[in-house]
Amino acid sequence: MKPWVKYSLVRVGVFALAFGVMLAVGVIWWLAAILAAVISLCIAYIFFRALRDAMTADLAKRRANPTEADADADAEDTADTASEDRTGSSSSA
Repeated sequence: MKPWVKYSLVRVGVFALAFGVMLAVGVIWWLAAILAAVISLCIAYIFFRALRDAMTADLAKRRANPTEADADADAEDTADTASEDRTGSSSSA
């Protein structure tokens, strides 16, 4: 499983747990949502450093080595160039 998926699932799980506990205690739903978001942020920051580091390393690796452009992108670039040649102006302002 990709690191960003693991990290996201853990964050959502911690949020859901905190939100559920606060609702069970009787906190108003909108206040429980805000507090659960803050609690999940703090817990993830303190306890899930390894997951966060793995996620950022994976994202940095993917950013450094972008995949090849698809065939449609090449066709769109060719059409844009042809359109610019005909009109004499750029389509992206």
